[in-house]
Amino acid sequence: MKLRRWPLLGAVFLLSLFVSVGCAQTAPTGGAASVGGAPISIGFSAWPGWFPWQVATEEGLFAKNNVNVEMKWFDGYLDSINALTARQLDGNSQTLNDTLSSISAGADLVVVLTNDNSTGNDKIIAAEEINSVEDLWGKKVAAEEGTVDHFLLLLGLEKAGMTQADIEFQPLETGAAAAAFVAGQVDAVGVFAPFTTKALERPGSKELFSSKDFPGAISDHLVVQRKLVDERPDDVQAIVNTWFNTIDHIEENRDRSLEIMAKRAAVSVEDYKEYEAGTKIFHIEENLKAMQPGNDMTSLQYAASSISDFLVEAGLAQQPPDYSRLFDDRFIKAYAAANPA
Repeated sequence: MKLRRWPLLGAVFLLSLFVSVGCAQTAPTGGAASVGGAPISIGFSAWPGWFPWQVATEEGLFAKNNVNVEMKWFDGYLDSINALTARQLDGNSQTLNDTLSSISAGADLVVVLTNDNSTGNDKIIAAEEINSVEDLWGKKVAAEEGTVDHFLLLLGLEKAGMTQADIEFQPLETGAAAAAFVAGQVDAVGVFAPFTTKALERPGSKELFSSKDFPGAISDHLVVQRKLVDERPDDVQAIVNTWFNTIDHIEENRDRSLEIMAKRAAVSVEDYKEYEAGTKIFHIEENLKAMQPGNDMTSLQYAASSISDFLVEAGLAQQPPDYSRLFDDRFIKAYAAANPA
């Protein structure tokens, strides 16, 4: 699973190579506690597509939609996945890859919203002498096995007519992979921000390709327990509505919103802007399009099929997960109907 942690400071980066600390914190509800109904707990962690939830929390946007939500922050993304699997959360912010992995293990989850697509924050970075994907032939390439960056690597190899068998794959945790690349122990590495910045500190290193070259390959979502959809659909609708209200709020109050998101990320506003550029936040139009059938990775149905094959080939699932009931577009459709362009 992809550990989307956000330790930008050098000391924290080094610590992350040795230890993964998961700590769930309940964010201030911005007045939501006064709203009726039992609290709905939703996890989120460090990724630009999920920081808008902090804006929703601090600006009281859940309460404005009459829904009682407790956003729970996790220092370690994997811990949020585990909490959702253990039903300690009603919902979580997570990748499609990880959602399919959970389903293959028996979880009953529903994707109700697409937060974003990675459009450059996931990269394959190579040493100075490597100028094409074909140059990776026989070279040592590190990535965290089973993660979206591993998936991105395989997509790039496939496009060049190659497979993982044509390289010397080194399965390393993302932070360790970046460190190994900087130390010259591997020839290329698959990493996500902020480890992309660290990897590029190697003299002469360069981006070989990124998630920008494979639109839709790495998507991030609000995923909820099916029980929540069945028993409290009105509240799920209110949460989906809050997402779109939040995106509008951020555009209308950009300076304050950037300060809120940068603070949650523990970076400066300027640093946050750099990482923000590599993530495409989804408005209602992109959400509706993603839910439609298609023949490329911009369609969630198509992407789920491709990722399912990847999970089996990587040994992360014994058989392709059944995603026939995974995507539920009724909530985004209802928002679109109530808010015509």
